[in-house]
Amino acid sequence: MGRLVPLSIPNFEGNEEKYVLDAVKQGWVSTGGAYITRLEELLAEYTGAKRVAACQSGTAALHLALMECGAGPGDLVIVPALTFIAAVNPVRYQFADPIFMDCDDSLCMDPVKLTRFCEEACELRTARKDGRSAKDSQPLGEGAGETEEYLVYKKTGQRIRAVVVVHVFGNLADMEAIMDIAAAYRLRVVEDATEALGSVYTEGRYAGRMAGTIGDFGAYSFNGNKIITTGGGGAVTAADPKELEHIHYISTQAKDDPLFYLHNETGYNYRMTNLQAALGVAQMEELPEFIRRKARNYQLYKECLRDWEKGELLPFREGTKPNYWFYSLVLKEGVQSQEDVYRLVLQLQEAGVQTRPVWGLIHEQKPYQSCAAYEIERAVYYSRRIINLPCSTQLTEEELEYVAEAIKKICK
Repeated sequence: MGRLVPLSIPNFEGNEEKYVLDAVKQGWVSTGGAYITRLEELLAEYTGAKRVAACQSGTAALHLALMECGAGPGDLVIVPALTFIAAVNPVRYQFADPIFMDCDDSLCMDPVKLTRFCEEACELRTARKDGRSAKDSQPLGEGAGETEEYLVYKKTGQRIRAVVVVHVFGNLADMEAIMDIAAAYRLRVVEDATEALGSVYTEGRYAGRMAGTIGDFGAYSFNGNKIITTGGGGAVTAADPKELEHIHYISTQAKDDPLFYLHNETGYNYRMTNLQAALGVAQMEELPEFIRRKARNYQLYKECLRDWEKGELLPFREGTKPNYWFYSLVLKEGVQSQEDVYRLVLQLQEAGVQTRPVWGLIHEQKPYQSCAAYEIERAVYYSRRIINLPCSTQLTEEELEYVAEAIKKICK
C-alpha cells in the first residue's frame, strides 16, 4: 500500500522535547516534580475547575471518582451502552454493577429515557445515615437520627449510587436535564470528559462552563489519540474541594506521614509522572490551536460531503462549542449491520484511509451480558452505521479531500 491517512496521531509541534528533556535533566521523572503541579494549574485555569488532580489515565480518574461517590459491593451505577469500555470497567473495580442506558442522537446519554427509568423502574427510599432503620425512634448519639433519600432499582432492590455521563467524541451531553434528574433522584454525577477537553456550553444554565466541570466529578484522558496527550495520563476534578483533596490523597498511596510511611487508608499508585506532565504542559500550550484545526477540518469534511446522499457527518449539539475531537460519519445506505461497517473499514484501509467503527455496545460484551439494560435502541442503530474519519491536527486539506473521495468511491 502506498499512502496512508492515519485515523488520529499525536502532534508535537511545540515545546514537548524541551520540557521533557528539562525534566530528565532535573532528575524528576517519577510521580513528583514541578511539571505535575504546573499541568494541574494549567488544566484548572483552562477549564475553570477549582482544582485538578493529575493521574495515570482517564480510567484511573473515573475509578477515583467512583470511589469518592461511595460506589461499592451491591450498588448500581448508571452508564451508557454506547461508549468505550473504560467508562464502565471502573464500576466493577468497586465491585458494583453497571446498568446500561441508551443514547440520543448526540450519541450521549438520553435524558428522556433516564428520567423514565428513574420514574418507572426505580423508587426513592429513606434510611438513617448511621445505617439503622428509618423507623427506629431511638437515635444513638449526636446526628444519629439523620436520614437520607436514595434511589433503588425495584427489580433487584439495589441502591443506585451514581450516573456516569460520557461526552462522546467531544460532543456534549444534555447536562441541564441530567443534573436536574440527578438532583431529583439523589444521584451523584461523574462526567466522563475524557474525549471532551475544551468542549464548552455556549447557551443555557451552563453557558461558559466546560465539560468535566458541571457534575460532582469530571475525568479527562491524555491517551495518545486524544486532543492533547501525555502518552498515558489523565486528570480528575471535583465540585467539592474536600473530595478532590481526598482523591489526591488516595491516588498517592494514602500517605499520612511520608517519612515514617504511615497509611490510614488503602491507597493507589495512580499519580501521573513528571515526564508525562512535562509533555502535557507543552500540549496545553497548543490546545487552542489544535481545537481551531479540528473545527476547520470538520467544516471541510462537511463541504466535501455536502451533496453526498448516502451519509452525513454527525452534528454536534446546538448551544455548544465542541472540541471536534472525532468526526462520525453516519451511513444511511449500504449498511445494515456491524459486519457491513467492518467491511467498509477494511476497504478504506486498502485505499490508504484509516477509519474505525464505533465501539461494540458494552452491554453486549461478555463481561456485562448479565447486567441490566434499559430500552437500548438508538445505540443499536448508530452502532451499525457509524465510522470515524481521520481527524489528526496535522491533517492537510489534500488528505481530507482524498478521504472524502475514497468514501464516495467505495460507498457507491
